[in-house]
Amino acid sequence: MASSVHEPCKVDGGRPRRRRVLMFPLPFQGHINPMLQLADVLHGRGLAVTVLHTQFNALDPTHHPEFTFVPVPDGVPADVAASGDVIAIIEAMNAVMEANESAALRDVLESVLGDQGQPPAACIIYDANLLAVPAAAAALGLPTLLLRTASAACLGCFLAYPMLHDKGYLPPQESKLNMPVKELPPLRVRDLFYSSRSNNETMQKLLARATEATKNSAGVVINTFDVLETAELERIRGQLNIPVVLAVGPLHKLSAKTTGSSLLDQDYSCIQWLDTQPSSSVLYVSFGSLASMDSNEFFEVAWGLANSGHPFLWVLRPGLVHDSNGLCLPDGFEDAIEGRGKAIQWAPQQIVLAHRAIGGFWTHNGWNSTLESISEGIPMICRPQFADQMMNTRYVEKRWGVGFELEGELERGKIEMAIRKLMKERDGYEMRERAMGLKEKVADCLKPGGSSRIAIDKLATGKKNRSIVFLLPSLTVAFSTQTTIKKNPSIIFLLPFLTRIVDSSDPSFPFIGTWIGFLFAVHHHATPLGHHSRDRRWDPERAAVACVLLHLQVEARVLEHLVPSKS
Repeated sequence: MASSVHEPCKVDGGRPRRRRVLMFPLPFQGHINPMLQLADVLHGRGLAVTVLHTQFNALDPTHHPEFTFVPVPDGVPADVAASGDVIAIIEAMNAVMEANESAALRDVLESVLGDQGQPPAACIIYDANLLAVPAAAAALGLPTLLLRTASAACLGCFLAYPMLHDKGYLPPQESKLNMPVKELPPLRVRDLFYSSRSNNETMQKLLARATEATKNSAGVVINTFDVLETAELERIRGQLNIPVVLAVGPLHKLSAKTTGSSLLDQDYSCIQWLDTQPSSSVLYVSFGSLASMDSNEFFEVAWGLANSGHPFLWVLRPGLVHDSNGLCLPDGFEDAIEGRGKAIQWAPQQIVLAHRAIGGFWTHNGWNSTLESISEGIPMICRPQFADQMMNTRYVEKRWGVGFELEGELERGKIEMAIRKLMKERDGYEMRERAMGLKEKVADCLKPGGSSRIAIDKLATGKKNRSIVFLLPSLTVAFSTQTTIKKNPSIIFLLPFLTRIVDSSDPSFPFIGTWIGFLFAVHHHATPLGHHSRDRRWDPERAAVACVLLHLQVEARVLEHLVPSKS
């Protein structure tokens, strides 16, 4: 299959790129952005990048000439695509890609892997909602990494889904919506990830398969940062028996590109308008790429903005009002705002939020928007609608204290009061102070030696090819059908040591080849090492394994686990 763009695999200065990563985003704006931001970061660290993309919401390769783009058939019916039902669209894509035991996707991957003009593929980094990827990749011996484009709290909620059903939190009941979920503080039942547009059984199956894919991957990469979600990340690392869980966010701050992945044309005229406004005076209003409202709510928002007396920048994207063929501002609105406001179809949001004139953000609280707002120290008015937006809002308000939810029906008087609270009152000032504190923590995690910088280095840059991307092809051996994790408890015991390999400051693991040799030794055992450790015979294979472990200077307990005493 011919690629849309074929880039000579050279780094700056003409040196060849030694490894390639495949990237496969879910084709919605909130999932595309972080995937391509990660692709840009990896490319900047010397890796070649091939982006697989569906025909639905197809990407424009000319915006990223440094990547190779390969189309994947998705077969989403026109009526399903037009419905805006995200779950239905995902189901349709997965059905086509999984047809004939993932043959459609596997054929594409086989062609991509066979491209002699590209470096060897180390792995595929994909969105967990693309359920056909694990089987197709496994059939070709291609390791998988998952990119979680939502928060660590959201992943924790997914992992807890069986418990949430067993304990009666889900499906949600009207009388229990405000009940605290004591196992997942600070969430309430109403904050849990749930779709009222899809039946409960469908949601359970989708999330169960996505969770299974997460547990069976070689690692998980999350667009968050350690200080923001410390407890949530610790909980996830304790629940997943996988070698790598990396918090690498905020990815948009690590990526050199601020544009290029938008599915809508961005209007940069707003930047010139912002230049004319006083510092911290403008309320930025955007409800993302999917959220919508009815025409009555739209009019109430318009008059709430007008009556607040504050400057505002309002994103009126096509489809924002779902019961109208077009956007018509109410009569008298433009006279009422007297030039205080500007409306555009789509904004370069990262640039807008970083502008000195922005003092607040009225948002739907998709994770990208939430993280971008935190990164610039901007407090929020929160108006969540679906998916993870409710739990993001709960964390913004109750955990981080950098915003508040505008609850109930949209009514102009409530909107006016909310805007004044955020932009003028003491509560808003305190939220802004806390937001600025988080902005400083973002800056810290991105510095050399910061948590996110270290995580990215572990993923892609480690010295002497110690990075996870370089190790994955060899690690595939450990996950072969002969010695899977489920068959080999000894591998489970050793996998946590992988993260120490890619930490160049740890002298206990100086030789990557030795670790790879150990994995090959494990591979040649047809039965689990646990069985061999009970066998008192001292054969050459077991001796080789023992020598490998001694050479790595692994703790004595590891050696004892694999090689029993002769007593």
